[in-house]
Amino acid sequence: MRRVATALAAAALLGGCVDLAPAYHRPAPPVPASFPAGPAYPPAPGAATPIVGWRDFFSDPKLNRIIEEALANNRDLRIAVANIAAARAQYHVQRAALFPTIAATASATYAQEPLSVVEGGPLAPGQSATYNERLYNLGAGVTSWQLDLFGKTRNLTRAAQDQYFATRQARDAAQITLVGEVATDYLTLSSDRSLLAIARATLKSGQASLDLTEARLNAGVASALDVEQAKTTVQQARYDAARLTTLVAQDRNAVELVAGAPVADSDLPPELDGDVVVLDRLPAAVSSTVLLDRPDVLQAEDALRATNANIGAARANFFPSISLTGSGGLTSLALSSLFQGSAATWTFIPTVSQTIFDFGANRGNLAYAKAQRDVSVAQYEKAIQTAFREVADALAQRGTIDEQVAAQGALTEASHQSLILATARYERGADTYLNVLIAQRSYYGAQQTLVSTRLARSLNLVTLYGALGGGLDAPRPGA
Repeated sequence: MRRVATALAAAALLGGCVDLAPAYHRPAPPVPASFPAGPAYPPAPGAATPIVGWRDFFSDPKLNRIIEEALANNRDLRIAVANIAAARAQYHVQRAALFPTIAATASATYAQEPLSVVEGGPLAPGQSATYNERLYNLGAGVTSWQLDLFGKTRNLTRAAQDQYFATRQARDAAQITLVGEVATDYLTLSSDRSLLAIARATLKSGQASLDLTEARLNAGVASALDVEQAKTTVQQARYDAARLTTLVAQDRNAVELVAGAPVADSDLPPELDGDVVVLDRLPAAVSSTVLLDRPDVLQAEDALRATNANIGAARANFFPSISLTGSGGLTSLALSSLFQGSAATWTFIPTVSQTIFDFGANRGNLAYAKAQRDVSVAQYEKAIQTAFREVADALAQRGTIDEQVAAQGALTEASHQSLILATARYERGADTYLNVLIAQRSYYGAQQTLVSTRLARSLNLVTLYGALGGGLDAPRPGA
């Protein structure tokens, strides 16, 4: 047993002497060092500011409660957590190949045979006709443990570990996406509720105007054309109210889907007014290197590391493989003498295998591993470029969206005043109803556009926050 143990210890020291994987070097980011600048972009801060967690970024307590519900119940996030567990298990399975598997055995054999067969001749007078055999065995051994002299098993283990890390990054990316989806659906519901309120208010005022116009027609002051023109506003608002009632119901369904559970009426968003539900001061950074810490970019880099390790495993296939089989134990014909020194047995069987002709299989596997590494490099670089484009696009809108909201707010107020004046002139008989109709439509459209612009402003903040890698300070179930 000591000889077997000594041999296995020496083999373990020999294992892992060579690593054939190429040295890993992170590819240079294929994007500019800083984000774009110009009239469409906000001025860059003088220094990088930290990216706060979503609890601090989103100031609406109702939205925060729905996000917490989503992080606990969303099925996509549960899938991501389960994928982490699966990748971790695969890593442990692969890592176990670095160590020998030791099995213990204990057996007892009882047999009876004709003595004439055992001795190969006739029996003596009075001799028993049968032979009873008892054999006891106790042992432990290692079966076909492959020495990792050229790093094949270690590189396969490293690849499995990097794949495990990639799934963890994928889970973080899924959380950022989920937080953004919850905020987007919440804000969309708030916006559509505002549009529905505007449609209902327009329908109410339009109906009052129609009633007044019909009364003027009966009095001979207004024309039938004025009445029909007033009806167009009423019917348009009626149509919009019915359509937006459906959208509000569908928006709530979308919120409950991402939340993974029903949402209480008390947690539904109010109408989207001038106050956005996220912080105005958005964290930013002057350097595009902040993108290298985004979970999806880190996921792509972990996948690249895994393919780099697979090259080392493919190269190791060109070299001999050495496996060891050894066992030691005790064997005796009597249980009472099983633990005596004379009962000791051991075997040690080293095996060397070298492929001579494989008709290009190893070369093909190596070429495939290198090609997969090249694919991973391109995917990593594309992930950085995509992240850069997402941030740049969001910044381009961020630089002008406040001005758009202010301008649209002023336009809405001017349209409102125009409607008031046009209505007053019509009621005094100083103008036609056509101008009132034009003012009504302008004011109605301006209100709708203002709500849509406010929604775009809030969604832009959410998009930019997620693109910069925010949203990871929440509790992580199963992480």
